[in-house]
Amino acid sequence: MAKILWLNWSGGGNLPPSLGIARVLTERGHEVVFAGRPEMVPRVDAAGFRAVELSQAYAQVGCYPQGHFMTRAACYLTSPAVEAEAKSVVEAEAPDLVLIDAMFPAALAQAPGFGVPSAVVIHTFIFRQLDMWRRIFTMFDGMREQAGFGSLPAVDALWQARERIIVTTLAEFDTAPVPGWEMVRHVGPALEDERHALPAALPWPEADATPLALMSFSTGFEQRSVEKLQRGLDALALLPVHVVATTGGIVGPGELVTPRNAVALSYAAHDPIIRRAALVVTHGGHGTAMRSLRHGVPLVVIPGLAGDQPYVAAAVQEWGVGRALAGDADVEAIRTAAREVLSDPSFRSKAAQRAKALAGVDGAANAADEVEAMLAARGHVRRCATSSAHAGHVGL
Repeated sequence: MAKILWLNWSGGGNLPPSLGIARVLTERGHEVVFAGRPEMVPRVDAAGFRAVELSQAYAQVGCYPQGHFMTRAACYLTSPAVEAEAKSVVEAEAPDLVLIDAMFPAALAQAPGFGVPSAVVIHTFIFRQLDMWRRIFTMFDGMREQAGFGSLPAVDALWQARERIIVTTLAEFDTAPVPGWEMVRHVGPALEDERHALPAALPWPEADATPLALMSFSTGFEQRSVEKLQRGLDALALLPVHVVATTGGIVGPGELVTPRNAVALSYAAHDPIIRRAALVVTHGGHGTAMRSLRHGVPLVVIPGLAGDQPYVAAAVQEWGVGRALAGDADVEAIRTAAREVLSDPSFRSKAAQRAKALAGVDGAANAADEVEAMLAARGHVRRCATSSAHAGHVGL
């Protein structure tokens, strides 16, 4: 069996599916070790994996342009100090294969020198928002240059040089593939809960006929907004619904004025709530959107600051499975959209159609299959495993 090192960006939508893939690989007998910024370490430890802290994550943050909400992230993701440390960790760990988060240019730039196969892992669409990826990497590289460091290669070069690009969404949910990207493998969503997200006891019995709405925005500290959560709660306060708001640990429930028809929780497993839900109000994280659609539940999407969220919102609107609003949508706009989605059965019907495409798809298992195929190509013995349902969704 193989040792796999995961150079990780522990963003709100990145770490949970990574942990899901790691869980499957571990169940198949492989060892998975994560390396990342200090904030990642306790989350990985809690999931039962070994974590290597990249202690140089913010060593050069003072050189980066100050006042931008992504300053610390840009330092971690692009700085020469992190490049050097990532290379040292690979040398020390001596893995058989390296997985690299798509958002981690510093690690990707060093990958040609690792001496072992490596793959990029993307936890959202790739082709639907390829222009966004290029803009994001250009922004990060501009911040690196302002810090006085040399430019990194463009995203196309960083990604296409890897043996595989593993994308945890369905190919049919993405847009058409682009020539030259034959290394892309769509594996389907990897919908994993972290261990602190436990089933929550709600104050309303399951037999209660009142519609239930889940409201959940980002778990990334870069996107913390008490005000946005409060707008959402205020919008739903006057509707005939019960509301469960999860704050992801970045906003304390006590910071919110919770209306009488709502409860606010730091964390909760979303699947049991969404199974009861008539509506999900969210920031447009790919994982939350896919989890909602897997259960056939329509959405109202109010994009946050992450680059992919407007694209997820646009897809929701395009598919007719919900309504997309502006990121600064006011209380009345949110209330109007929620009322429309709850009252028009076409949204639920079209969400149910998307649920059929997602039924039985195990993105974590499919991603593990791709990793094992890479290992097998390098002479590692591959375990006998039955591919998960909807194997036809894998690849282009």
